[in-house]
Amino acid sequence: MYKTLLGSQGFRKGMDLYFKRHDGQAVTCEDFFAAMRDANDAEFANFLLWYSQAGTPRLKVTSSYSAETHTYSLKFGQEVPSTPGQPVKEPMFIPVAIGLLDSSGKDMPLSSVSHNGKLQSLGSNNQPVYTTVLRVTKKEEEFVFSDISERPIPSILRGYSAPIRLESDLSDSDLFFLLANDSDEFNRWEAGQVLARKLMLSLVDDFQQNKPLVLNPKFVHGFRSMLGDSSLDKEFIAKAITLPGEGEIMDMMEVADPDAVHAVRTFIRKQLASELKAEFLTTVENNRSTGEYVFNHHNMARRALKNIALVYLASLEDADIVELALWEYKTATNMTEQFAALAAIVQKPGKIRDEVLDDFYGKWQHDYLVVNKWFALQAMSDIPGNVECVRRLLDHPAFDLRNPNKVYSLIGGFCGSPVNFHAKDGSGYKFLGEMVVQLDKINPQVASRMVSAFSRWRRFDETRQNLAKAQLEMIMSANGLSENVFEIASKSLAA
Repeated sequence: MYKTLLGSQGFRKGMDLYFKRHDGQAVTCEDFFAAMRDANDAEFANFLLWYSQAGTPRLKVTSSYSAETHTYSLKFGQEVPSTPGQPVKEPMFIPVAIGLLDSSGKDMPLSSVSHNGKLQSLGSNNQPVYTTVLRVTKKEEEFVFSDISERPIPSILRGYSAPIRLESDLSDSDLFFLLANDSDEFNRWEAGQVLARKLMLSLVDDFQQNKPLVLNPKFVHGFRSMLGDSSLDKEFIAKAITLPGEGEIMDMMEVADPDAVHAVRTFIRKQLASELKAEFLTTVENNRSTGEYVFNHHNMARRALKNIALVYLASLEDADIVELALWEYKTATNMTEQFAALAAIVQKPGKIRDEVLDDFYGKWQHDYLVVNKWFALQAMSDIPGNVECVRRLLDHPAFDLRNPNKVYSLIGGFCGSPVNFHAKDGSGYKFLGEMVVQLDKINPQVASRMVSAFSRWRRFDETRQNLAKAQLEMIMSANGLSENVFEIASKSLAA
């Protein structure tokens, strides 16, 4: 936030003064704050509350446009939730980086903004300004931009300028517009994530009511525009087209439904792969490399984008895609791309999956870190009934129940597959319960980490609650239970 408020040069001045004053000393956050303030002769008012006041601020933003006066208003209201020992909170100093987009998706030049009765000019040296930082320091404040020729779409909190929870009056249409056009990569990513969460929750409702699932074409258009935009950083695109995880969506539900969330996420992924097949194929082709492995941003971004495109394609029931994934696996010149191709292939059970898994293990069996990834990949698979595969892997010669990292990879990895760990027949819970009791005799610390997977059992439906509770009670009744496991299991039951 200091750099957002002071700019790169101002931040550097603050750092220079900080080292001049305190090099070799034991210092405080207040010392760092003072150096930044003094070096720039800046007024930071209540900024130090970030260090002394607990809780994440919630910032609500509402907007209005006047076609008569060509002004655009943003009203901010902030609150910090009560926390133990701090029931009453003071308003925080929140830097909000903002830009405005016109109807064509271009950034609008910002000439001036009015705040507290003062008009501040934003331009300098006849150079247009497209992003400015608003300083929200009170419970309620209003900022009014002048010379705005049309109703804009605001791009709020650019570059994640402050660690807050933002609530705005942006409509879904506005978010789709930002997803397709915003020049700020964070807000473009955030618009996509907000839309994806809304879309997934809506489709979960449809799935639970046995309604047909339909993907909003605007969502597809947003993905298509990013895949086809050569000006965007490839690593950004890879992150932006990654859907929110199943656990994230379940956390937003009053009663978590792993089956519905998994079905919806699978549907969206397949639908995107089907409608954007040509774009994904082009992405894979254009980001191949037959050269030596190079560790730099350009090549890391290229690999990330190619790999996520391949995973999307692998969700299709298409023999040509299976051949493509196999070709990528066999011709990969580095483990990153080979493992990504392997991850794409193992989405589908069958002979090819088994053969490629065996081949990968044969190549990397002497590297225990890679073998751990190999275990985790299989354990986290969403293939129905995968618990039986995990049980078989317990007998694999490379697995050792006495090795914590092996346990975390295989047993912990299995808990990372919501649809299998939370299987409605209780098979996932039963497996973990048995493993916790065994582990407790070997390594109570590791066993206590494993039992923590039960800690949120009340978030689920009654059937799953009863099954999870039964396993916790079974663990509690085990002879010679360690204090480590008893503490976590008892707290989980009482939660």
